Amino acid sequence: MIELAAVFAVAGAASNAVGTAFQRKAASVSRSGGIRLVAELAHHPLWLIGMAGVVCAALFQSLALVNGPLALVQPLFILELPFALLVAAPLMHRRLPSWGWWGVGGCVAGLAVLLVAAAPHGATDQAPLDHWIPAVCLCLGAMAVAVLLAGRRHPPARRAALLAAASAIGNALTAALLKSATGTFADQGFGAFLRSWQTYGFALAGVAAVVLLENALQAGPLAAAQPALTIGDAVVSLTLGITLFDERIRTGWWLLPEACGALLIVVGVLVLSRAVQRIVVLPAATEPAGRPG
Repeated sequence: MIELAAVFAVAGAASNAVGTAFQRKAASVSRSGGIRLVAELAHHPLWLIGMAGVVCAALFQSLALVNGPLALVQPLFILELPFALLVAAPLMHRRLPSWGWWGVGGCVAGLAVLLVAAAPHGATDQAPLDHWIPAVCLCLGAMAVAVLLAGRRHPPARRAALLAAASAIGNALTAALLKSATGTFADQGFGAFLRSWQTYGFALAGVAAVVLLENALQAGPLAAAQPALTIGDAVVSLTLGITLFDERIRTGWWLLPEACGALLIVVGVLVLSRAVQRIVVLPAATEPAGRPG
């Protein structure tokens, strides 16, 4: 079951990466913001392809969460970062520098070390309401603070990172609610699924996360948005898995390789972020007038 959850999670990360890359391409040619941005992008073919990737990612994520703990599934979505950059480079008519592959290797190796050392286990599908209330309130509060700090007067990179961080928290909350809702569906059927408040909670949280993501991708470079989105999602999801679903990771001397794995991931993300800033324009590429790549 754990192996199946990992396979579905990796497939979800790849699908989400494709969705993010196509959404970034579509958002880069829009001047709107907020809800108007989503309304405008809904008529853009590239954005529709991106949303198809997001829908597939949600399906894979649901299957992964049914078969494994949140603390395993969501950290695997860190693979979305190298996947997204590898997809976005040719889509934007760019080429990732050769040394950027070291960043890809750091992310993959670090994630492997971290998950093997941590060995997340002991998941349940449900959590008591007195655990849900503070978790939901803290997540929504943190999202609101990040949005307020991402004012238009701030540099684009900072705005993109803050909005992506808010989207990451929304994604993690969505995953936690989705895990509970899919557990209800698996145990009690479709009727109980429709009666569960978590079903409508993950739908609302997911919509909020998508709106925040679109604005983050428009506000600044992918190099600023994607690390905050990917790492933030993993960290918040790990916390929610432990506090809500009684998931456990190995401690003691295992904390040393876990820290090494986390450090490799951070270094890999930083290398990939710098690689994006130095992406080479392909000779045959053409850019829309007035819009930098």
